[in-house]
Amino acid sequence: MRILVIGGGGREHAIVWALQKSERVKEVFCAPGNAGIAQLAECAPIAVSKFDELIAYAKDKQVDLVFVGPDDPLAAGIVDAFEEAGIPTYGPRKNAAEIEGSKIFMKNLLRKYDIPTAKYETFKDFETALAYLRQQEAPIVVKSDGLAAGKGVTVAATLEEAEEALRSMMLDKVFGNSGNSVVIEEFLAGEEMSILAFVDGETVRAMSPAQDHKQVFDNDKGPNTGGMGTYSPLPHIEQSIIDEAIENIIKPTAKAMVSEGRPFRGVLFAGLMMTKNGVKTIEFNARMGDPETQVVLPRLKTPLFDIVEASMNGTLADLPIEWSDEAHVCVVMASENYPASYPTGRTIEGIEAAEAQGALVFHAGTATKDGQLVTSGGRVLGVVGRGRDIAEARTRAYEAVSVIKFEGAHSRTDIAMKALR
Repeated sequence: MRILVIGGGGREHAIVWALQKSERVKEVFCAPGNAGIAQLAECAPIAVSKFDELIAYAKDKQVDLVFVGPDDPLAAGIVDAFEEAGIPTYGPRKNAAEIEGSKIFMKNLLRKYDIPTAKYETFKDFETALAYLRQQEAPIVVKSDGLAAGKGVTVAATLEEAEEALRSMMLDKVFGNSGNSVVIEEFLAGEEMSILAFVDGETVRAMSPAQDHKQVFDNDKGPNTGGMGTYSPLPHIEQSIIDEAIENIIKPTAKAMVSEGRPFRGVLFAGLMMTKNGVKTIEFNARMGDPETQVVLPRLKTPLFDIVEASMNGTLADLPIEWSDEAHVCVVMASENYPASYPTGRTIEGIEAAEAQGALVFHAGTATKDGQLVTSGGRVLGVVGRGRDIAEARTRAYEAVSVIKFEGAHSRTDIAMKALR
């Protein structure tokens, strides 16, 4: 089989790495890819938004399957476009990808089908939203309706902070058209958990859960990012809670999408909060999470290609899926000043030494310039340590981080600490 992976971040590096582990996968291509992916696959510098160019490239390379990584092209209908061109593609069609593309659609779906989530209201007018906000209590959450690279959510500690977020989204357009409409919802106190699931219609095969760290600084301080680190499994969370989330949230949501005429095929990502009143939904994504993928796929013993093939053939429910008990911890190394504007083009050293220690290093924002590996994004590398338990995996991850160098690099120092308490 010849497979084209769409995307160029750490998630896609992990996907390419996992797909290549199958003996049935002859060759992998990636567009646009990055410097790390280029060590495993042929990369083509085609933007994920250039559907016609991507389809032409897939036909030229005679690919048998396309695997879409990022959210933006899914929301824009890339699966529909490839299927119309006669190329089998793994991922949800546009009408199903709206579960991530519109937070308002997602929240209304959960309300309609009585699936646990935070109380909320939606707004298209700034003054109406502001009047509602001033009647609420802090902390409170303000979300832009559309995609915003994982940054369109503000957990406001004060109403003043919430007003500032509302103004920046709806009036200043910091997230462009994504902020034309907003969701204002209650703050849910508790511990977060991420569960990714392979989904084909009403068939749900949940992956091992992970826990992300969204804020840029230690102790969950600072602005939200795309993710500063993650780990799997979650030994401090009872299996009964994980089962509750799967049975009460993920499976009913998959069934609801079928009922709405939007059957979901691909990876459905549930961002969840474990509250004193049970597990509730924070968000759904229509693809693999980043950096959750970097700790979940390495624990997958069943070839990823076999799972994708079963989904495409309608036999996902019958496929045995096995997971390793080994623990994985991913620490993201980010560029100076991320998630605000950041410099690029800084030389990266030490990856080979980290890999020699046994770490997996997934490239997120890297490029090659004049024969040297350099930074090209905000999140640069996902450094994954492996071990018998979270403590050992965490130690190995930070040992690997310590030998990788680029100017201005910064990471959180408390990834996976919750699992050790």
